Amino acid sequence: MSAGNAPAAGSPALLFEGAEWNYDRLKDVYDAIEDIGVNELGLNLYRNRLEVITAEQMLDAYASVGLPLIYKHWSFGKRFAQQETLYRKGLQGLALELIINSDPSLCYIMEENTMTMQAVVLAHAAMGHNHFFKNNQVFQQWTDAEAILDYMAFAKAFVADCEERYGLPAVERVLDAAHALQSHGVDRYGRRERPSIERERQRAEERWRIQRDEYNDIWRTVPKKERKDTGPDFDVDAEAARRSLGLPEENLLYFLEKHAPLLKPWERELLRVVRNVAGYFEPQRQTKVMNEGCASWCHHHIMNKLRDRGQITDGAMLEFINLHASVVFQPDYNDKRFSGLNPYAIGFAMMRDIERICTEPTQEDKEWFPDVAGNGKPIETLRDAWANFRDESFVLQYLSPKVIRDFKLFDIHDDTTQSEVVVEAIHDERGYRRVRRNLARSYDPAEQAPRIEVVDADLTGDRTLVLQHTVRHGRMLDALEARRVLRHLARLWGYPVVLREVDAEGEYVFAEHKQAA
Repeated sequence: MSAGNAPAAGSPALLFEGAEWNYDRLKDVYDAIEDIGVNELGLNLYRNRLEVITAEQMLDAYASVGLPLIYKHWSFGKRFAQQETLYRKGLQGLALELIINSDPSLCYIMEENTMTMQAVVLAHAAMGHNHFFKNNQVFQQWTDAEAILDYMAFAKAFVADCEERYGLPAVERVLDAAHALQSHGVDRYGRRERPSIERERQRAEERWRIQRDEYNDIWRTVPKKERKDTGPDFDVDAEAARRSLGLPEENLLYFLEKHAPLLKPWERELLRVVRNVAGYFEPQRQTKVMNEGCASWCHHHIMNKLRDRGQITDGAMLEFINLHASVVFQPDYNDKRFSGLNPYAIGFAMMRDIERICTEPTQEDKEWFPDVAGNGKPIETLRDAWANFRDESFVLQYLSPKVIRDFKLFDIHDDTTQSEVVVEAIHDERGYRRVRRNLARSYDPAEQAPRIEVVDADLTGDRTLVLQHTVRHGRMLDALEARRVLRHLARLWGYPVVLREVDAEGEYVFAEHKQAA
């Protein structure tokens, strides 16, 4: 790209000049970007609604976990104070945009942005994120874009009404406990049908009838331990109630909402609100690399296309290049700024790599990706990936040896019982598949949070609730943090709670945590 190719100043082809923006320019830029996104890239979008906000409002959105319409809670105010302090002291920047997965899609842009920044935001969020939200199967499974705004408005009004009716302390008590359990308020392995009490009662009666009709008196002489579900004192209702719990249950908030003995109806609805908010964010956690990679690839492609058309100046393009470089920057592992893989960096690199594999494959690419190498359809291949994968499966399917080499990825085995770590695979012929497999596993939702399930509940005795944490890779829970969360859980359950940490077979108990009501 040379300055000689730049349009003359004041050319009608230019969408804007300089840093200042207004709503007319914003509309012209949006129309040009939408033309590229829809007509050239084939993006399938929700309707876009743009809202301009201040830096303080963006901080407020940060503090409200990215949902400006969310209900009030003291933790959001605390987070706002922290974020504002860091921002005012120059220790933290702000995102240029914020987009809500809804229909119409709400795209918030800051009034402090330059016109070039606004163009990048529109290409990144209003095109890339919007298309990903609408077409990715994880979002289609988890979220209802048409209903989320109405639901959040209802939730905000409902919480405010509860505060007025039952008092702020009572509402905060429930919300504090629900927030502590929020990460365990989703169905990580997919939604499943929960059994009803009536259906389980019918099943229990049928089992008891079959056992009674098929009973043979000869078995009375055989010594055996009588099972509690076949003896003469078998209680059909109690058995049906126990089985209707659907144990084991991974969604702790759902279990408490439906089965906690002492919760009032409005308290159950508060748990449901928090659970629905957790469900709204779950697809974003499962597709962070893909979502940001898709949006970054879109803004990179669209901004370059605008430059090729002569619709933005060299100055705007240089500003964009500097901005883009900072977004996809990946510090080295020994850099003090390193905090793991930047999802923007690895996501964008993989999208560009897929584009290269489709158009200019090497022999290595043909061996690793025979189905797409050289197919000449990079955009179609990318759209297919954006629709049908989440981070774990996307990395496992599309991470190439070239990207592994570019990022200098390697795999280590860190055994806490040993004084040294072992490098088990590097970026070479022998290590590519192992590195790819283990990186994909790190994005597995089952690996990102402890596997804690409700495994039993004594409904007829002291009503003790029993939870089980399956210890993986030797990683046990922090004892202090476990006790703190158990206090919240016991407060909601209303009776004693026991949490056992067990091995994969559930036979060996590493530790046991107890909390009275």
